[in-house]
Amino acid sequence: MDVIEVLPQLHMFRFRIGQAFLWRDGDELTLIDAGDVTAAPDVERAIRSLGADPAGLRRIVLTHCHRDHIGAAEELAGRFGAEVLAHRLDAPVVRGTAPVPEPVLLDWERPLYEHALTVPVAPPVRVDRELDDGDELDFGGGARVVHVPGHTEGSVAVHLPRHGVLFTGDAVAGVGRVMPGVFNVDRERAVDSVRRLASLAPSTVCFGHGDPLTEDAAAVLSGAVEVTP
Repeated sequence: MDVIEVLPQLHMFRFRIGQAFLWRDGDELTLIDAGDVTAAPDVERAIRSLGADPAGLRRIVLTHCHRDHIGAAEELAGRFGAEVLAHRLDAPVVRGTAPVPEPVLLDWERPLYEHALTVPVAPPVRVDRELDDGDELDFGGGARVVHVPGHTEGSVAVHLPRHGVLFTGDAVAGVGRVMPGVFNVDRERAVDSVRRLASLAPSTVCFGHGDPLTEDAAAVLSGAVEVTP
């Protein structure tokens, strides 16, 4: 796993497939997504390598219900007492009481999807708080939940207006080029969600897959709406 500084308060944890982000408010830590079921020990080591105490992990915000984002959440939450948050529409999937929604795949997505399925299946994860659009979270000077359906019904982005930081989850992809995310249950709604995120005009954009945007982020994000596979 690679640990990459995005901003002084923000680090990316890059796994074999996908990534998570650690936001630091002093000793208080917030994890955006958690990696797959094997990732918890690496996440703990990474936090310690940054000079932080993983016991300061207060919350894990899950951007959606897919296995590469939620797999380690239960172990990390149990180990450090963190609260787990997910949108109310994806919460049943995260908890394991509803099936993972099947995406409507474009032809070119099929081999990529088969590769994504090499990630181990996630165990059920408790959800302590169900989120909805516009909810405010107590980190980053007031983080805002942005409902961005399309990738899954309950996909969310997290916006830190005071810092100009936006976590898109898989609503936007940054691999090779910035574009609407892949493996969507509803591509039209997914594109509409990208338009909504672009209207926030962030200065730093962090994706579920791909390098963060730290230069011309608002313009690049706006252009992503026009990118077609």
